[in-house]
Formats: sequence, structure tokens, C-alpha cells
Amino acid sequence: MEHENKVLTQKLDIQWEPEKIFPFFLEGEYPFFLDSGFFHPEIGRYSFMGKDPYMTFKSRKDKITIIKKDNVFQKQGNPIDILDCILNEYKCSPVDASYPPFQSGAVGYLAYDLGWHMEVLPNKAENDIDLPESYFSFYDCVLAYDHLEEKCYLFSTGLPIKGRVAEKRAKDKLKEISAQLYAFIKNPKEIIKVRSTHEIQIPEPKSHFTKEEYCKAVQKAKDYISAGDIYQVNMTQRFETKSLVPSWELYCKLRKINPAPFAAYLDLGEGVIVSASPERFIKIDGNFIETRPIKGTRPRKENKEFNEKMKNELLNSEKDRAELVMIVDLERNDLGRVCEFGTVKVEELFRLETYATVFHLVSTIIGKLKPNYGFKEVIKATFPGGSITGAPKIRAMEIIEELEPVKRGIYTGSIGYLNLSGNLDLNIVIRTFIIKDDKTYFQVGGGIVADSEPEKEYQETLDKAKALIMALQTR
Repeated sequence: MEHENKVLTQKLDIQWEPEKIFPFFLEGEYPFFLDSGFFHPEIGRYSFMGKDPYMTFKSRKDKITIIKKDNVFQKQGNPIDILDCILNEYKCSPVDASYPPFQSGAVGYLAYDLGWHMEVLPNKAENDIDLPESYFSFYDCVLAYDHLEEKCYLFSTGLPIKGRVAEKRAKDKLKEISAQLYAFIKNPKEIIKVRSTHEIQIPEPKSHFTKEEYCKAVQKAKDYISAGDIYQVNMTQRFETKSLVPSWELYCKLRKINPAPFAAYLDLGEGVIVSASPERFIKIDGNFIETRPIKGTRPRKENKEFNEKMKNELLNSEKDRAELVMIVDLERNDLGRVCEFGTVKVEELFRLETYATVFHLVSTIIGKLKPNYGFKEVIKATFPGGSITGAPKIRAMEIIEELEPVKRGIYTGSIGYLNLSGNLDLNIVIRTFIIKDDKTYFQVGGGIVADSEPEKEYQETLDKAKALIMALQTR
């Protein structure tokens, strides 16, 4: 289309790995790093980074703030509808499919609490962290790193300028940023030194549940299951501690301890997100859509015999397999609302995946989107992800709101990119730190079913927290 800006591409002769390049972007405003620290050719091939957005979108309930440099605009309405309009307004022509899938567009998150725009739900839990319910910054220049081919690309569209003059601006931007990058590589600034590992004393992370309270909440969830209200619900507990480790240093530590295919570092201005998520929520590529729910976890240690036992136990666990099948059914139903009839398929049902501190069971569900369906339709039909709510989803969310004393906020929402050509990739926000003011928060949980044992469920949350606590306690 004539009004759509073109994406210009420049291949960079940079041999550095993305985590060494990113400190260049840290010097700018609102830097982002969508990082496949756990390289896998199918789910973790690319990393993306950028800085200095030309526009930022934030929402709290139905109040939307749009910042364009020094101009601030206020709107009211459903943030998904308004964000979708902005994406359409700045739409760009797609580049060749041989290039990395994100070239220019929005990077940010949809908080779990945005689900209140999708459904009528009770509002009982305390919103004590108070970050935006949705946040996306729009970037013209994006650097992409291809882990498979070890190649580096820089993209620009010339936005927010549109039309023919945008192409000249895009060329100038590529020239400017690439020159700055090459200068940085010749003389890198040691922005933050990641120190050699030794333990530091941090205040004991404080949960909003005692062990007894968490076990009681699990039992209450089981009572709802026995009464026929739900089949499964995701119960979590949140920890908080004093922030003693600088955010980028914390990310580097977490990346080393727990590399993940859907990791992220986002500086929001009013807070920082440090995430090492292993789970994809939704990917859209043209009319192809995919979701990859995770259910079932076992700890992993530096002991081959122990690990083999854990893998076999997980693969043969009736409870964990039943949990995953329930969520697969839920996700199939969600995708069925936006996909062409008969195209939704379970590509993999019980895939064992190995991570630094845990093993997971993962499924992959795919489908073909209906014509003219995209971000808005898909998010309204599927958000938040079923693996972190339960089944049936709405009743499970009502029970979560009753049993968990504080709002989840960003946790169990989604972080990722919205490409201006229509593609997107969003994770499930787990294994994640939220850093605001002088506090660091993290949350862990698991799926509760009829035969769940409260004490074992509590222990599973601690297994999942292991990598996060290790990152906090080393420096």
C-alpha cells in the first residue's frame, strides 16, 4: 500500500553476542532487550534490542496516556482497541521472510490485570505495585541478532514521519546508529560491570503468604474443584525484598543462571522488568498462530541420576499430564474463536524441555487465523493465557482474585513485540523480577488439580523460585 512506510535493512559486521551489544542501548531512553538467552532454533532463534522510542502507550483501567516526545495525549476506552488503531495507523510493509521477524514497532507488555477488560470479574485484591496495566513503546530503529546464523541486522522505517521523506530519514537513521555502534565496539564503555560471583546478604524475601496460608489457599482451591466449579486453577505467591543489585547486573546474573528463550529486559521509566520466561503465549506470523503452554515441573540438579529420575517421573506423571491436557483443551477452544474451522491442531502434546534449574512438560497448538484477524481479535479471545489461570478460565480467574491477596500486575501477563507488519510474539510473564523504587518483586506458582497435595505444591513454587533467589544472592 502507498501510505505504508518501507522497512530498510542494513547488515552489520558485528561479531559480538547480543548481551555485549546491549549496553550501547542502555545509554538511551526506555531501552528494551527481547533476548533468546536459551538458544533454540525453533523457539529462541532471535534477540532484539532498541532505545529512544518515538511514542509510548500506557494504560490504567480505561485511562490511556500516549506520549510523543514532549506531547502528552489522554484518551479513554478499551486499551486493546486504541492500541490496535495505533498499530494500523503506523502500519509498514513487511520485509522478506528471510529476515528476522521483528523490524520496527511496539515492545512492551500486557499485564494480567488487563483481563478485566475482557471479562466481568470481581475486584478484591490490593494493587500495591501500581504499574500500568499495559505499556508499549514504539521504536523506529531495531537491532536483530540471529543466533542460528550469528548475523546482526539493523532496521529502520523512518517513523514517525510518513510518506516519501520517511525513506530518507530511515537511511539517515541507519547510517547514524550503525556509526555509533561501530564506535561503541571499538571503545566500549563499561556501563555496568558484572562482578565475579560471590554471595551477598539480602533481606530474606518476604511472601504475602506464610507456608500455612498458601497450603490453606491450595486446599480451598481443591474444595472448589470438588464442588465442580473448576477443573484446575493456577495458585501463586509473591515475594519482595530490598533492591540491592542494579537491574542490568541482575538481568545478566539471571541470564547466566537461567537462560530462557523468551527473556526480556524492559526499562519503563517508572520501573524495570527483568524476565527469564521459558513460555510462549502467542505468536502470529501472517495467518499462522501458535501457543505453547507449560504444565508440569520437576527440579534439576548437577546430578545425572537425579535428573533422569525427575525426567521419567515428569513424563509419567498422570497428574501433570492431566493438567497439561486440560490447558491444551482450553487453548484449543480459545484459538478456535479466531481460527478458520478445522485448522486448530495440537502439534506436540507432551514435550519434555530441559532448563537450567527445572524440567517442564510443554505442548504446542497451532492454527490458521480467519481473514483480517490480528492483534485485537486474538488478544480479546485468548488473554490471559490458560496455563496461568486454569479451566474454565473465567471461574478460575474469579477464584484467583478471591484467594490471592495482591494483584498480579505484570506477572502472568505477556511481554513481547508487535511488529508493524502485523506479526507478533508474546511470552507468559513467569520467572520475572519487577523492580520499582527500592523494592524487587517476584512471583511463583503452579497448577492445582483434584489430587494436588498442598505441601508439594508449596515446594514446587520454591523450586521455580530457585533461579530467581540465586540471582539475587550473588554478585
